[in-house]
Amino acid sequence: MRFSTLLFAASVLVAPTVAQTWTDCNPLNATCPDNPALGMHHNFVFNKSSTVTNSFNITAGKLEYGNNGAEFTINKRKDSPTIQSKFYIFFGSVSVVMKAATGQGIISSIVLQSEDLDEVDWEFMGGNATHAETNYFGKGNTTSFDRAVYYPVDTDVRENFHNYTVDWTAERLIWMIDGKIVRTLPFAEANKGHNYPQTPVTVRLGIWSGGDTSFPQGTIDWAGGLTDFSKGPYTMYVKSADVKDYSTGSAYHWGDRSGSWQSIKALAGNSTAAEKILKAEEPTLSIAEKFQALPQTTKMGIYIGSGSAAALLLAAFLFVCIRQRRAGRKERDAYNAKVEKERQDAYTYQVELREKGMGGWDNREFANQGDDALGGWGGSHVVAGSSTRARGNDVPTLPEISGNTGANDFPLRSPNPASGYAGSNNIPRSPSFAHNGEIQSTGSTRGGYHKF
Repeated sequence: MRFSTLLFAASVLVAPTVAQTWTDCNPLNATCPDNPALGMHHNFVFNKSSTVTNSFNITAGKLEYGNNGAEFTINKRKDSPTIQSKFYIFFGSVSVVMKAATGQGIISSIVLQSEDLDEVDWEFMGGNATHAETNYFGKGNTTSFDRAVYYPVDTDVRENFHNYTVDWTAERLIWMIDGKIVRTLPFAEANKGHNYPQTPVTVRLGIWSGGDTSFPQGTIDWAGGLTDFSKGPYTMYVKSADVKDYSTGSAYHWGDRSGSWQSIKALAGNSTAAEKILKAEEPTLSIAEKFQALPQTTKMGIYIGSGSAAALLLAAFLFVCIRQRRAGRKERDAYNAKVEKERQDAYTYQVELREKGMGGWDNREFANQGDDALGGWGGSHVVAGSSTRARGNDVPTLPEISGNTGANDFPLRSPNPASGYAGSNNIPRSPSFAHNGEIQSTGSTRGGYHKF
């Protein structure tokens, strides 16, 4: 089936067709821009909108996406969702996995079309569950309508996905269903090649209503009858389109206005269309996936480098640990030394306090200064009435001192009478204390201490 702005009536013996073909610039009539080449083989999976956005233009309607791929849906009159590739192929193959729409008068289609209106078609009538139509046109020639051929399909084309393929060269054109060839068109059989499709084409997928009341009766009859839009929506599902361009290069240049394949020149260079497609659809790999994609020698280098780096890190870690441990040991030893010194100082201080606290005298300080320096006592001070031992010497119990006791009544400083002090009144004695406990202030150091 063809898309065109012209409507043609058909003979009573041949199913009528409608041409709704359009072109931006027909190279047979004008000098047109070069056609951007695909120049590669790529499988377009229609499971997300970016596939269409990056590689196709939506020329009518809108698409939805689900588990069955892209959804081309007619909800009401005049709906005709259609997409067209942004690239061209110059001979090649196109395999579309799709499920046709149901609905009387609804047409699901796969179209390859060039700027000079060469065309190759797959078409499916929503009211026909068992057959697919193949068709072709050359240079927009609609003078005859005897080129459409219908082929049976194993299962319902509206309920099941099938692979519909066109394989196209300069010598012949082949249509296949699920990999099985159903039709072959040699170049010469297409009006000696004049009507043979042979110029760069775009890939177009779409759905439209041939049973709309706005079309001529011949078109409605060909489509299978009037469409009842109240029974919709009617949806065509497309999972994928595997496209291979048999030519290479960046673009296709029309050398003249003959429309022959010999006049088309493939320009050298990289295809910008292919670059955009690959950039847009290249999956984002995880680090593990990127590593798995590396050559084995590169992986070995990474293993060795990683091992060396790990060894260096371990050595550095051990060095730091040992250094920290040594520093910690030094800090611990310094702390222990400080604690030990403080403990020793405290012990020494305790000893000094104990020795100073017995009578208030520092025996170590005055031990070598004689008995006079010790206040007249050879031993430690003993409280009256006690029998305490000091420095290993027996100290006699001191008598009670009465209120009028004089200096001569105190015992001798030396317990040994033979020392020369006993009984001698000529030897100076210890200073006397006042009877009332106060220190006498006589103004002379001979009779007693000054009062402080």
